[in-house]
Amino acid sequence: MMTGAHQPEVPAAEMPAHAISSADEISLELASRRTGMSFQRTRMSADRTLMSVIRTSLSLISFGFTIYQFFLHIAPDSGPAASAGRFGMLLVLLGVLMLVLGIVYHLQFMVGLRTERHEMTAAGLIHGTSRFPASMTLITALTLLLLGVAAVLSMLFQIGPLG
Repeated sequence: MMTGAHQPEVPAAEMPAHAISSADEISLELASRRTGMSFQRTRMSADRTLMSVIRTSLSLISFGFTIYQFFLHIAPDSGPAASAGRFGMLLVLLGVLMLVLGIVYHLQFMVGLRTERHEMTAAGLIHGTSRFPASMTLITALTLLLLGVAAVLSMLFQIGPLG
């Protein structure tokens, strides 16, 4: 007879319900809650990433628009001023493009995160009782995108309040 032989542990999820102790139930509950909270932390991290994209895009859009307006009012028809104005418009377009790519990446990431969360909830690994709220960061990004597109249209066609 062997003494001190190591018995492999059976995961609590595979044990029959009557074999799980109350300490194991508490441990499973806490692990489930930690996993649920990790989804919220990941969502907030994705929002912070989108905020950095917004900050950079806003800088490019505002700086490009300022350059465009400055050289438009100094010498609207001169060669160097016109090329500086085109450079300003290029900065605005770059800011809008960066914002579009950031929004698309954010949406794809959030869809994947929600899908993973639903799969884990269906498998009983997390409770999934807390819902993902509407992202105010995404709403802000979409609003800035509309303003950026309005700035580009006003620069191209000299229309609107920005032209």
